[in-house]
Amino acid sequence: MPNQILQCLLDEKSNPYKKGLYHYTQIHFAYHSNRIEGSTLSKEQTRCIYEKDSFLADENQIIKSNDIYEMQNHFKAFDYVLDSVFEPITEDYVKKLHAIIKQNCSDISVIGDYKKRQNFIADTKTTPPQSVSKEMKALLKMQNLTNIEDIIDFHYRFESIHPFEDGNGRVGRLLMFKQCLSANIIPFIIDYERRFFYYRGLKEYAREKGYLIDTCLACQDDYGELILDFGVDLQSAE
Repeated sequence: MPNQILQCLLDEKSNPYKKGLYHYTQIHFAYHSNRIEGSTLSKEQTRCIYEKDSFLADENQIIKSNDIYEMQNHFKAFDYVLDSVFEPITEDYVKKLHAIIKQNCSDISVIGDYKKRQNFIADTKTTPPQSVSKEMKALLKMQNLTNIEDIIDFHYRFESIHPFEDGNGRVGRLLMFKQCLSANIIPFIIDYERRFFYYRGLKEYAREKGYLIDTCLACQDDYGELILDFGVDLQSAE
């Protein structure tokens, strides 16, 4: 059964068709995923960068060059995900996605490869650098995930490893979108407004999975309503 959501995104990407689902997803996915990670760019500025490759800064607004690069890079990374939806997620695939996300960024010393220094999520220690490859190999045995709970579980494990110096959240959320599309599941975008629920979900997941699952399902409901607004038939995406 064909995946109507994926087909719509690919068709509009190749046209290119403005103001459709693909156009909306590019802007909102890039805005929210980067905003969660501290980007100062507004949704309108994100739209201008996507549509015109330029924008006006607000009065007294200080714009970091990395914010601009990461926004542009996210557009490219999303296209890569769409073009490779049915490719297996390997270590090389994850590294390439990271290289796209962090291309030209000056706030990171290792781009497109695993971290060389220990990092933390808040006060929680993540997988030590010397163990990352082993842990990623174990994680990536989880292929062909067929339900959203397994995809969310994969995301939690990926973020717990935190394989890269920076960019882990953005790579992880792109992987979730890809996994949903490949499994013919309605994908979703974690929005900035739900970031604290998302953070809590990741922090408490080992004790209570429901927080993260409920947050992702709420975001999935939002994207599902959006899909209907754009006239995409969900009968083959359930």
